[in-house]
Amino acid sequence: MTLDEQLDFLGKGTVDFIERKDLKTKLGRGKPLTIKVGFDPTAPDIHLGHTVVIRKMKHFQQLGHRVIFLIGDFTGLIGDPTGKKATRPALSKEEVLENAETYKQQVFKILDPKTTEIRFNSEWLGALGAEGMVRLAAKYTLARILERDDFRKRFDAHQPIAIHELLYPLAQGYDSVALKCDVEMGGTDQLFNLLVGRDLMREYGLEPQVVITMPLLEGLDGIEKMSKSLGNYIGINEDPGSIFGKVMSISDDLMWKYYTLCTDLTPAAIAEKRAAVESGSLHPMEAKRELAKSIIRDFHDAEAAEAAEAEFRRVFSEKQAPADIEERTLPATAEPQLLSKIIVQAGLSESNKDAQRVIAQGGVLVDDAKVSDPRATLDASSGKSYVLKVGKRRFAKITFG
Repeated sequence: MTLDEQLDFLGKGTVDFIERKDLKTKLGRGKPLTIKVGFDPTAPDIHLGHTVVIRKMKHFQQLGHRVIFLIGDFTGLIGDPTGKKATRPALSKEEVLENAETYKQQVFKILDPKTTEIRFNSEWLGALGAEGMVRLAAKYTLARILERDDFRKRFDAHQPIAIHELLYPLAQGYDSVALKCDVEMGGTDQLFNLLVGRDLMREYGLEPQVVITMPLLEGLDGIEKMSKSLGNYIGINEDPGSIFGKVMSISDDLMWKYYTLCTDLTPAAIAEKRAAVESGSLHPMEAKRELAKSIIRDFHDAEAAEAAEAEFRRVFSEKQAPADIEERTLPATAEPQLLSKIIVQAGLSESNKDAQRVIAQGGVLVDDAKVSDPRATLDASSGKSYVLKVGKRRFAKITFG
């Protein structure tokens, strides 16, 4: 690639690029750059939203640069205050290290383990000691720290801010000093922290790093950012069938953001595909199937992607039950049972009210026949068997006995 082509490739999907001209200068020297992304291992599982910045690391890796996956075992003890309205509880050293091991196993589904450097920031932050931390703190002012929106809002609302939280941006910034980073990346919510690193490098007489931020990926609802707590996530360790079904559930508009942030396709290739959809030569459903298979290939393999697509077509296009449908035996009764109650007993709904709502909306099939009466009953005598479909993806074979 030419320098401009490299910049276009590396700039795909980015939000902040501070400064693009600085990166062009660094790339023009023809030497491998040091690229760093830090992760505080506060949760053991990675979802698709986390992989956005990891994929950008891969792009640098593909161009021959040194990529450092930095595990914040020291900063993890502080807890990143980003987006928090209260002080985060600190993790124990054991919890941090356990989560870090899980991270390491998962990131190599994207990154090349042979050319990825794993570092822990306790290596240099732990060695600073009390005197070193005081000297580091002297490099930045409280006024600058309080420019951060999270801190400013809590300060103005008279909410507590612990002193150690104020040290977090400094500690993260010192990582860039210790590693002499050329580029640091993170989500848009990390911009303040990344810029502190840029400032601290100047304070220590180093060439400041380029700061690149990636957008926060919306979850399946297309509204809130992807989050396990909101249940709108795609876990990279999920089975291929679940990943395929979840990708197929996103909106046609959101699909293009997933193409940009969750695949390695070039901007030109994505634009060509989008033009094909807009012209009618490619159906949006087919484009979404290609996206789902691409994501599954990254985290499983090509065979799993093809199998997931075949199963999806069989179940949703041909209206057949899954090959591995769950079978459940419920207690037989002489009297007919409410369908809503059976759905709950089968684990296909959380409550009778929810089950009745789905039935009324026409979202329940009993042996391929739609049932829309919330008060519908089924013969529950011994030996009776039914295949239930609730919503788009919940199936069970029920036998009374």
